[in-house]
Amino acid sequence: MEERTVWKGSSSQVINLGTYLLCLLFVWLIVPLFIGIWKWIENRCRVYEITTQRIRITTGVFTKRTEELELYRVRDTSLVEPFLYRLFGAGNIEVVTMDVTTPGLTLEAIKDAAAVREEIRKNVEACRDRKGVRVTEFE
Repeated sequence: MEERTVWKGSSSQVINLGTYLLCLLFVWLIVPLFIGIWKWIENRCRVYEITTQRIRITTGVFTKRTEELELYRVRDTSLVEPFLYRLFGAGNIEVVTMDVTTPGLTLEAIKDAAAVREEIRKNVEACRDRKGVRVTEFE
C-alpha cells in the first residue's frame, strides 16, 4: 500500500499566549516585539505530519530536523486538553511507543485533537494488520 498523508498541521499559537501577553505588555521596549515574532516563526516551523505508515515531526527555523516514528510501534495514545487549550479548541496528543530512541512524543496544541488522535489510532491498527505485528503486554 502506498503511503499517503492523513493529517498535516502545526501547533496552535495558543501555545505561546503567555509570551505574547508579556510581549504586548512590554512592547515599548521594542525587544519583546522581536521575541514574539521569533516565537511565532518557531511555532510555524514545527510541522506534524501523520501518514498511513508513520508520524513525522519537523522542527527548526534555520536548520531543519525531522523525527519519524513508525505507526506499528505506537503502544498507546492519550488526549490531554488543558483548560486554556480547550477554550481555543486545541489539545495535546501524547503517544507512548515501543521505540527505543523515541519512547514517547507529544503533539502539542493541536486543533481538533480528538479527531486527529482517532486518525492515529485507526492508522496504527491498519499498519499493524498490514505488517502482521501483534503487541503483547506482560505484567
